[in-house]
Amino acid sequence: MNETDALDLLQYAIWTVILVSGPGVVAAMLIGVIIATLQALTQIQEATLTFVPKMIAVFLAILLSAYFMGASIGALATFAFSRVETGF
Repeated sequence: MNETDALDLLQYAIWTVILVSGPGVVAAMLIGVIIATLQALTQIQEATLTFVPKMIAVFLAILLSAYFMGASIGALATFAFSRVETGF
């Protein structure tokens, strides 16, 4: 295994982490912006108001994108194991 192979595997792993974490992060961000806008408009400054909607949104985003997440992680594992099998 040389540096190019290691960097290629690392790049693929980092890209997979970004893709797999994306739906949950985007859902939390969108709900946070919506709740913050509503709080600014209504002048309700309750700090705990954002937690439950964010948890529900992140759970639904993960539930809806679970197949994509599993496929991405499976592709990474297949790539890594095929590299190990062939000796890089």
